[in-house]
Amino acid sequence: MQPRLQRRVQRYGWDLAAADYEPLWQAQLAVAHDELIARAALATGERVLDVACGSGLIAFRAAVAVGPCGRVVGVDLSGRMVGSAAQRAVQHKLRNVRFERMDAERLSLPDASFDVALCALGLMYLPDPEQAVREMRRVLRPGGRLVVAVWGERSRCAWSALFPIVDAEVASDVCPLFFRLGQGDMLAHACADAQFEAIELRRVATTLTWANADAACRAAFVGGPVALAWSHFDEATRARVRRRYVEAIAAWRRHRGYRLPGEFVIVTATAPGDGQAINRSNEPG
Repeated sequence: MQPRLQRRVQRYGWDLAAADYEPLWQAQLAVAHDELIARAALATGERVLDVACGSGLIAFRAAVAVGPCGRVVGVDLSGRMVGSAAQRAVQHKLRNVRFERMDAERLSLPDASFDVALCALGLMYLPDPEQAVREMRRVLRPGGRLVVAVWGERSRCAWSALFPIVDAEVASDVCPLFFRLGQGDMLAHACADAQFEAIELRRVATTLTWANADAACRAAFVGGPVALAWSHFDEATRARVRRRYVEAIAAWRRHRGYRLPGEFVIVTATAPGDGQAINRSNEPG
Protein backbone atom coordinates (compact mmCIF):
# COMPACT_ATOMS: atom_id res chain seq x y z
CA MET A 1 0.00 0.00 0.00
CA GLN A 2 1.29 3.48 -0.87
CA PRO A 3 2.15 5.58 2.22
CA ARG A 4 -0.36 8.31 1.31
CA LEU A 5 -3.14 5.75 0.95
CA GLN A 6 -2.14 4.03 4.19
CA ARG A 7 -2.32 7.33 6.06
CA ARG A 8 -5.75 8.02 4.59
CA VAL A 9 -7.01 4.56 5.56
CA GLN A 10 -5.75 5.01 9.10
CA ARG A 11 -7.08 8.55 9.41
CA TYR A 12 -10.61 7.76 8.32
CA GLY A 13 -10.63 4.37 10.01
CA TRP A 14 -9.82 5.91 13.37
CA ASP A 15 -12.31 8.71 12.71
CA LEU A 16 -14.96 6.00 12.45
CA ALA A 17 -13.65 4.26 15.56
CA ALA A 18 -13.50 7.37 17.75
CA ALA A 19 -16.77 6.77 19.59
CA ASP A 20 -16.12 3.07 20.21
CA TYR A 21 -12.42 3.06 21.07
CA GLU A 22 -12.56 3.61 24.82
CA PRO A 23 -15.59 1.40 25.60
CA LEU A 24 -14.08 -1.47 23.60
CA TRP A 25 -10.35 -1.12 24.30
CA GLN A 26 -9.55 0.94 27.40
CA ALA A 27 -9.73 -2.01 29.80
CA GLN A 28 -7.93 -4.32 27.36
CA LEU A 29 -5.00 -1.92 26.99
CA ALA A 30 -4.72 -0.97 30.67
CA VAL A 31 -1.72 -3.24 31.28
CA ALA A 32 0.29 -1.52 28.54
CA HIS A 33 -0.85 1.95 29.54
CA ASP A 34 -0.04 1.40 33.22
CA GLU A 35 3.43 0.09 32.37
CA LEU A 36 4.13 2.96 29.98
CA ILE A 37 3.13 5.60 32.55
CA ALA A 38 5.13 3.88 35.29
CA ARG A 39 8.27 3.69 33.17
CA ALA A 40 7.91 7.31 32.06
CA ALA A 41 8.23 8.43 35.72
CA LEU A 42 6.76 11.83 34.91
CA ALA A 43 7.69 14.69 37.23
CA THR A 44 5.95 17.93 38.14
CA GLY A 45 6.54 20.65 35.59
CA GLU A 46 7.70 18.44 32.72
CA ARG A 47 6.75 18.99 29.07
CA VAL A 48 5.27 15.83 27.56
CA LEU A 49 4.41 14.86 23.99
CA ASP A 50 1.88 12.05 23.42
CA VAL A 51 2.18 10.79 19.83
CA ALA A 52 -0.83 8.97 18.32
CA CYS A 53 -2.78 10.13 21.37
CA GLY A 54 -6.16 8.82 20.23
CA SER A 55 -8.89 9.85 22.63
CA GLY A 56 -6.37 11.10 25.19
CA LEU A 57 -6.11 8.18 27.61
CA ILE A 58 -2.36 8.61 28.09
CA ALA A 59 -2.32 12.39 27.68
CA PHE A 60 -4.81 12.92 30.50
CA ARG A 61 -2.81 10.74 32.87
CA ALA A 62 0.33 12.63 31.90
CA ALA A 63 -1.39 15.97 32.49
CA VAL A 64 -2.29 14.97 36.04
CA ALA A 65 1.25 13.68 36.69
CA VAL A 66 3.05 16.85 35.55
CA GLY A 67 0.63 19.15 37.32
CA PRO A 68 -0.48 22.68 36.44
CA CYS A 69 3.11 23.85 35.94
CA GLY A 70 3.74 21.18 33.30
CA ARG A 71 2.22 20.84 29.86
CA VAL A 72 1.12 18.00 27.61
CA VAL A 73 0.59 18.04 23.85
CA GLY A 74 -1.33 15.16 22.28
CA VAL A 75 -1.14 14.66 18.51
CA ASP A 76 -3.02 12.25 16.27
CA LEU A 77 -3.84 11.86 12.58
CA SER A 78 -7.55 11.40 13.33
CA GLY A 79 -9.44 14.66 13.56
CA ARG A 80 -12.33 13.04 15.41
CA MET A 81 -10.01 11.50 17.99
CA VAL A 82 -8.34 14.87 18.55
CA GLY A 83 -11.70 16.65 18.75
CA SER A 84 -13.04 14.15 21.27
CA ALA A 85 -9.92 14.45 23.42
CA ALA A 86 -10.06 18.26 23.36
CA GLN A 87 -13.70 18.23 24.46
CA ARG A 88 -12.92 15.91 27.34
CA ALA A 89 -10.02 18.12 28.44
CA VAL A 90 -12.46 21.02 28.76
CA GLN A 91 -14.96 18.85 30.64
CA HIS A 92 -12.28 17.74 33.10
CA LYS A 93 -10.92 21.30 33.41
CA LEU A 94 -7.43 20.21 32.41
CA ARG A 95 -5.80 23.44 31.24
CA ASN A 96 -2.28 22.05 30.86
CA VAL A 97 -3.06 19.74 27.93
CA ARG A 98 -3.89 20.49 24.32
CA PHE A 99 -4.55 18.32 21.27
CA GLU A 100 -3.68 18.82 17.60
CA ARG A 101 -4.19 16.83 14.42
CA MET A 102 -0.70 16.03 13.22
CA ASP A 103 1.24 13.39 11.28
CA ALA A 104 3.62 11.53 13.60
CA GLU A 105 6.14 11.26 10.77
CA ARG A 106 6.26 15.04 10.33
CA LEU A 107 5.72 16.76 13.65
CA SER A 108 5.04 20.50 13.39
CA LEU A 109 6.84 21.11 16.66
CA PRO A 110 10.14 22.83 17.55
CA ASP A 111 13.38 20.96 18.16
CA ALA A 112 14.24 20.06 21.76
CA SER A 113 10.89 21.30 23.09
CA PHE A 114 9.84 18.33 25.27
CA ASP A 115 11.21 16.48 28.28
CA VAL A 116 9.33 13.24 27.55
CA ALA A 117 7.84 11.67 24.41
CA LEU A 118 5.27 8.90 24.73
CA CYS A 119 3.60 6.69 22.13
CA ALA A 120 1.16 4.04 23.30
CA LEU A 121 0.36 1.47 20.60
CA GLY A 122 0.48 3.88 17.68
CA LEU A 123 3.67 3.18 15.75
CA MET A 124 2.32 -0.04 14.19
CA TYR A 125 -0.14 1.92 12.04
CA LEU A 126 2.40 4.23 10.40
CA PRO A 127 3.90 3.77 6.92
CA ASP A 128 7.35 4.68 8.31
CA PRO A 129 7.47 4.19 12.10
CA GLU A 130 11.24 4.67 12.13
CA GLN A 131 10.72 8.21 10.84
CA ALA A 132 8.26 8.84 13.68
CA VAL A 133 10.88 7.68 16.18
CA ARG A 134 13.39 10.07 14.61
CA GLU A 135 10.86 12.88 14.91
CA MET A 136 10.31 12.12 18.60
CA ARG A 137 14.07 12.19 19.05
CA ARG A 138 14.24 15.59 17.32
CA VAL A 139 11.67 17.24 19.57
CA LEU A 140 13.20 15.88 22.79
CA ARG A 141 15.65 18.01 24.74
CA PRO A 142 19.11 16.56 25.46
CA GLY A 143 18.61 13.93 28.13
CA GLY A 144 14.88 13.71 27.35
CA ARG A 145 13.08 10.39 27.77
CA LEU A 146 11.19 8.21 25.30
CA VAL A 147 8.68 5.50 26.22
CA VAL A 148 7.01 3.57 23.39
CA ALA A 149 4.66 0.60 23.45
CA VAL A 150 3.69 -1.64 20.51
CA TRP A 151 1.95 -4.98 20.17
CA GLY A 152 4.37 -7.91 20.51
CA GLU A 153 5.00 -11.05 18.49
CA ARG A 154 2.17 -11.95 16.13
CA SER A 155 2.19 -15.56 17.38
CA ARG A 156 1.49 -14.30 20.92
CA CYS A 157 -1.48 -12.10 19.93
CA ALA A 158 -4.45 -14.36 19.28
CA TRP A 159 -6.62 -11.57 17.86
CA SER A 160 -4.13 -11.14 14.97
CA ALA A 161 -6.24 -13.58 12.93
CA LEU A 162 -8.49 -10.65 12.01
CA PHE A 163 -5.94 -9.16 9.55
CA PRO A 164 -5.80 -11.99 6.98
CA ILE A 165 -9.55 -12.45 7.30
CA VAL A 166 -10.23 -8.80 6.42
CA ASP A 167 -7.40 -8.63 3.86
CA ALA A 168 -9.08 -11.46 1.94
CA GLU A 169 -12.04 -9.14 1.33
CA VAL A 170 -10.24 -5.94 0.27
CA ALA A 171 -7.95 -4.84 -2.55
CA SER A 172 -4.87 -4.22 -0.38
CA ASP A 173 -3.62 -5.02 3.11
CA VAL A 174 -5.49 -3.13 5.82
CA CYS A 175 -2.45 -2.68 8.05
CA PRO A 176 0.72 -4.03 6.45
CA LEU A 177 3.64 -5.04 8.70
CA PHE A 178 1.57 -4.37 11.83
CA PHE A 179 3.60 -6.75 14.02
CA ARG A 180 7.04 -5.94 12.60
CA LEU A 181 8.17 -3.75 15.49
CA GLY A 182 7.07 -6.40 17.99
CA GLN A 183 9.47 -8.98 16.57
CA GLY A 184 12.68 -9.60 18.51
CA ASP A 185 14.55 -6.38 19.22
CA MET A 186 13.14 -4.44 16.25
CA LEU A 187 11.73 -1.58 18.31
CA ALA A 188 14.95 -1.24 20.29
CA HIS A 189 16.92 -1.18 17.03
CA ALA A 190 14.67 1.57 15.67
CA CYS A 191 15.44 3.64 18.77
CA ALA A 192 19.16 2.97 18.45
CA ASP A 193 19.10 3.99 14.79
CA ALA A 194 17.46 7.26 15.86
CA GLN A 195 20.47 7.85 18.16
CA PHE A 196 18.74 7.12 21.45
CA GLU A 197 20.78 5.75 24.35
CA ALA A 198 20.16 3.68 27.50
CA ILE A 199 17.61 1.59 25.60
CA GLU A 200 15.66 -1.00 27.57
CA LEU A 201 13.06 -3.41 26.15
CA ARG A 202 10.45 -5.30 28.14
CA ARG A 203 7.79 -7.76 27.02
CA VAL A 204 4.50 -7.82 28.90
CA ALA A 205 2.04 -10.69 28.53
CA THR A 206 -1.65 -9.91 28.83
CA THR A 207 -5.09 -11.45 28.34
CA LEU A 208 -7.85 -9.77 26.34
CA THR A 209 -11.19 -10.64 27.90
CA TRP A 210 -14.48 -10.43 26.01
CA ALA A 211 -17.87 -11.31 27.47
CA ASN A 212 -19.12 -12.98 24.28
CA ALA A 213 -18.52 -13.33 20.55
CA ASP A 214 -20.37 -10.10 19.77
CA ALA A 215 -18.08 -8.09 22.07
CA ALA A 216 -14.98 -9.72 20.60
CA CYS A 217 -16.12 -8.93 17.06
CA ARG A 218 -17.07 -5.34 17.85
CA ALA A 219 -13.60 -4.74 19.26
CA ALA A 220 -11.94 -6.36 16.26
CA PHE A 221 -13.93 -4.78 13.45
CA VAL A 222 -15.72 -1.66 14.70
CA GLY A 223 -13.21 -0.17 17.11
CA GLY A 224 -9.87 -1.02 15.56
CA PRO A 225 -7.65 -0.46 12.53
CA VAL A 226 -9.98 -2.31 10.17
CA ALA A 227 -12.91 0.03 10.86
CA LEU A 228 -12.82 1.67 7.43
CA ALA A 229 -12.88 -1.65 5.59
CA TRP A 230 -15.70 -2.89 7.84
CA SER A 231 -17.74 0.25 7.13
CA HIS A 232 -17.73 -0.61 3.41
CA PHE A 233 -18.67 -4.28 3.76
CA ASP A 234 -22.20 -5.31 2.87
CA GLU A 235 -24.19 -7.46 5.28
CA ALA A 236 -23.20 -10.74 3.61
CA THR A 237 -19.51 -9.87 3.78
CA ARG A 238 -19.80 -8.79 7.41
CA ALA A 239 -21.48 -12.06 8.32
CA ARG A 240 -18.77 -14.06 6.55
CA VAL A 241 -15.91 -12.10 8.13
CA ARG A 242 -17.48 -12.28 11.57
CA ARG A 243 -18.01 -16.05 11.29
CA ARG A 244 -14.41 -16.62 10.22
CA TYR A 245 -13.04 -14.53 13.08
CA VAL A 246 -15.16 -16.33 15.69
CA GLU A 247 -13.88 -19.63 14.30
CA ALA A 248 -10.30 -18.35 14.45
CA ILE A 249 -10.54 -17.48 18.16
CA ALA A 250 -12.60 -20.53 19.16
CA ALA A 251 -9.64 -22.12 20.98
CA TRP A 252 -9.77 -19.32 23.56
CA ARG A 253 -13.48 -19.54 24.29
CA ARG A 254 -14.32 -19.97 27.96
CA HIS A 255 -18.03 -20.69 28.43
CA ARG A 256 -19.73 -17.80 26.60
CA GLY A 257 -16.72 -15.50 26.84
CA TYR A 258 -13.23 -15.35 25.34
CA ARG A 259 -9.79 -14.95 26.91
CA LEU A 260 -7.31 -14.18 24.17
CA PRO A 261 -3.57 -14.09 24.90
CA GLY A 262 -1.70 -10.97 23.87
CA GLU A 263 1.68 -9.34 24.28
CA PHE A 264 3.04 -5.81 24.45
CA VAL A 265 6.59 -4.59 23.87
CA ILE A 266 7.62 -1.49 25.80
CA VAL A 267 10.89 0.34 25.17
CA THR A 268 12.40 3.15 27.19
CA ALA A 269 15.29 5.24 25.91
CA THR A 270 17.08 8.53 26.50
CA ALA A 271 18.16 11.25 24.09
CA PRO A 272 21.91 11.98 24.28
CA GLY A 273 22.75 14.76 26.68
CA ASP A 274 25.30 16.51 24.48
CA GLY A 275 22.81 18.63 22.59
CA GLN A 276 23.15 16.62 19.37
CA ALA A 277 20.07 17.16 17.22
CA ILE A 278 18.40 15.35 14.37
CA ASN A 279 17.25 17.73 11.65
CA ARG A 280 14.53 17.41 9.07
CA SER A 281 16.94 16.34 6.33
CA ASN A 282 16.06 12.76 7.31
CA GLU A 283 12.40 13.26 6.50
CA PRO A 284 10.83 11.86 3.36
CA GLY A 285 10.05 14.40 0.70
